[in-house]
Amino acid sequence: MIEHRPFETLGKANFGWLNANHHFSFGHYRDAKRQAWGKLRVWNDDEIAAGTGFDPHPHRDMEIITYVREGAITHRDNLGNQGRTEAGDVQVMSAGSGITHAEYNLEPVTTRLFQIWIETDQVGAKPSWGAKAFPREAREAGFEILASGRPGDAGGDALPINADAAVMAATLKAGQTLVQSIALGRAAYLVPATGAVTVNGLALKARDGAAIRDEREITVTAEADAELVLVEVAA
Repeated sequence: MIEHRPFETLGKANFGWLNANHHFSFGHYRDAKRQAWGKLRVWNDDEIAAGTGFDPHPHRDMEIITYVREGAITHRDNLGNQGRTEAGDVQVMSAGSGITHAEYNLEPVTTRLFQIWIETDQVGAKPSWGAKAFPREAREAGFEILASGRPGDAGGDALPINADAAVMAATLKAGQTLVQSIALGRAAYLVPATGAVTVNGLALKARDGAAIRDEREITVTAEADAELVLVEVAA
């Protein structure tokens, strides 16, 4: 089963400095049918104006992965971590027993990103933050694992998270196809950051969502050059 969630149907919130689009209930957006997808709790498609951002605020017991699509985001937290994450790269924050952080767009242009929240498997864990560059060329015609807590991915190049889940990305040229398996008892959520694709024949535009469950594999074909982000979680 694949449920199509067109970009136009996502929850909306525009504060001037922040233009947010919510794939799942978040903030003032409430939809009983879009509370979560397995362990995936939040997928926000945010546009942050130049010179603005999120002032210090707390989190706990959540794995928060930020995938920067355009521009860059600068992170600071009460543990002393600080870093700038550029387009195509990823930062991960395991909120654990509690962390307070701020995120600012210090660039002269709008920053566009996906922020993904996954329910933790380790309540009360020690909080942490990390970031890593993932060149887009390395993921041509196949999904690269960006962040993962799946047992089989331990020791790889992905950023670690405290959840049996994985965040992946791929780039496809128009006409290219890839096949991705999904294990029994797992769910997935796919969003094209750019371009247009079909997923098992379902057409998706840029920033549409595809909620996937009870499919042993998906076949993704690019109708135009595309950049894809996929999350796989326990169903």
